[in-house]
Amino acid sequence: MRLVDIVARLRSPSGCLWDRAQEKEDIARYLLEEAYEVVDAIEGGTAMALREELGDLFFHIVFLARLAEERAEFDLADVLADIEEKMIRRHPHVFGDRSLEDVAAIKESWEAVKRKEGKGLGTGPERFTGIAKALPALTRAQKIGQLASKVGFDWDSREVVLKKVEEEMTELKAAIWTLSSEGISEEVGDLLFSLVNLCRFLEVDAETALRGALHKFIRRFTYVEEGLAKAGKKPEAATPAEMDRLWEEAKALERK
Repeated sequence: MRLVDIVARLRSPSGCLWDRAQEKEDIARYLLEEAYEVVDAIEGGTAMALREELGDLFFHIVFLARLAEERAEFDLADVLADIEEKMIRRHPHVFGDRSLEDVAAIKESWEAVKRKEGKGLGTGPERFTGIAKALPALTRAQKIGQLASKVGFDWDSREVVLKKVEEEMTELKAAIWTLSSEGISEEVGDLLFSLVNLCRFLEVDAETALRGALHKFIRRFTYVEEGLAKAGKKPEAATPAEMDRLWEEAKALERK
């Protein structure tokens, strides 16, 4: 693969001083950024944008593999061989002699294979070690809730979760009245976690839902700014009523 040779050249004594100075911790930060840019390209970009972002992400994967190879730990071929074996092992209904047509049965089979591999086992804090701490908090919260539910620690229905959300809102209001910044922060966290669990019961991905809300806010606020600009104003000089009117116009246009 030519990219492997390019990365090796960049890391060589005659390569790039900046690339030669990079460590795993440095690449980890860039890797997260590139992964988010892939998500952005999926949500609102073109096929070419996704193609480019996937290339950037793959470059950092190859770079990390090169760092490991320099330390005689493993190389890219080992990484690919491991994932190939794992995917074959976790799809016995495709590569083996099992027959699974139901999606629920396929998911259960996947989890069963993971348990045989020693993944997702343990008790106490170790039960959650397979959920990466670097995940966005909403995604991590939803995965933690899912894992806890698998051992029976869960609510009975979405109605019960809704009551929990209302309960946490009441506790937040009480904390606000006490003006305790520490208490407010804790209650906000509890409310957010309850909302994430409600998302889980409603089969809504919390992270995707919030990203959608952010895109919507940006789209509507941009309409407000553009409307004010046509009137020769900036948001700082506009009244709340003027901005609210344009905001409602943006909402009305979206409904059409």
